[in-house]
Amino acid sequence: MNFHDLITSRQSIRSFKDKTPKRDVLEQILEAARMAPSAVNFQPWEFIVASSADMLPRVHACYHRDWINTAPVVVVAIGNHKEVWRRQADGKDHTDVDLSIAIDHLILQATELGLGSCWVCNFDVDKVKSLFDLPSYQEPIALIPMGYPEEDLKPVDKERKALDEIVKWV
Repeated sequence: MNFHDLITSRQSIRSFKDKTPKRDVLEQILEAARMAPSAVNFQPWEFIVASSADMLPRVHACYHRDWINTAPVVVVAIGNHKEVWRRQADGKDHTDVDLSIAIDHLILQATELGLGSCWVCNFDVDKVKSLFDLPSYQEPIALIPMGYPEEDLKPVDKERKALDEIVKWV
């Protein structure tokens, strides 16, 4: 799949088949995230893959929508504020920026491999911190439920601002 087709075909999937992706497929997806660029190559991230019968329902319970219960895998994206680059001029912490790039790599690789995913940020952060006993410097940034889409994907029109609304040529 060429890159343009990949980015235009990616969709937020909220209904999954009862089929867990094999570990080698998940590792290929996580490898794509690992290869993402980060400021000063600090890679301030960690990914927790929840797929076991014990852990998966506990992660599902961190999000308030029922559809997540169909996801056979949830990747928890953790930002590490201890290992991050901070801009000297103003101290800006680039954890969110760096991890967002890695998550984007992850979801695009999943799409290319025929898996669906959804980027979830509206979850119970404290519950996730407690579930994984995260230290204060580790922040759960996103949950990424993934698996094989329940239905065949159909092209959808994506509502996006026009280029001239977001780009200024100087």
